[in-house]
Amino acid sequence: MRKLVLIIVVAAVSVFLLSTGVLAQGQAAPAGKAAYKFVGAKGCKMCHFNATQGKQYDIWFASKHAKAYAALATPEAKKIATDKGIADPQKDPKCLKCHVTGYDAPKEMLAATYAVDEGVSCESCHGAGEKYKDMKIMKDKALAQKNGLIMPDEKTCKGCHNPESPTYKEFKFTEAKKLIEHPKPKPKG
Repeated sequence: MRKLVLIIVVAAVSVFLLSTGVLAQGQAAPAGKAAYKFVGAKGCKMCHFNATQGKQYDIWFASKHAKAYAALATPEAKKIATDKGIADPQKDPKCLKCHVTGYDAPKEMLAATYAVDEGVSCESCHGAGEKYKDMKIMKDKALAQKNGLIMPDEKTCKGCHNPESPTYKEFKFTEAKKLIEHPKPKPKG
C-alpha cells in the first residue's frame, strides 16, 4: 500500500512540475515536455542573422518587441503604471509578463546569455531555446519541436495582446503577423 501511495504522489508531483514549467511569456510547458533554459536572442542570432537565413535577428531587433522592456521606462509607461497603482513598471510582474521573455522563470532556467533588457525576444514566441538551438536539431523541425520549439499562432500572441493590457487596441492577428514576419528565404535554383 505504501508503495502505491508513493507512486501516486511521485506521479502527481511529476505532472504538476511538467505542467508548470515556464516556456515562453509564462506559458506552461506543453504536456510531456520538459522546461528548457532561456538562452536569449543573442543565442538565436548566431544562426539567424544573415541574408541566407532571412535576417530574422535584425527584423526582431528593429521591432517594438525588442524594445518592449525599454518601453516600460518611458514617461507614458510610468504614467500608466502610476494610474494602475504600480510603482515601477520595469519591476512589476503585471507589466513584465508581456514585456520580458521568461519574466517569471526560475533562475535555473535562465542561461548566462539571457538578458531581461532584450524585451520580447525570439523565445517569447518560439519557446526557451536551450535544446532546439543546436544546429543538428534545428535542421529537423519535428525534432526541434520535440526539444521545445513552439510554432506560435494567434493564441500565442493573444497571451499578451488582449484587453488585460492597459494600452490594448483591437488585435488583428493577420495584420500583426505581417509586421513581424521573418521567414527563411527559399533557396534559389
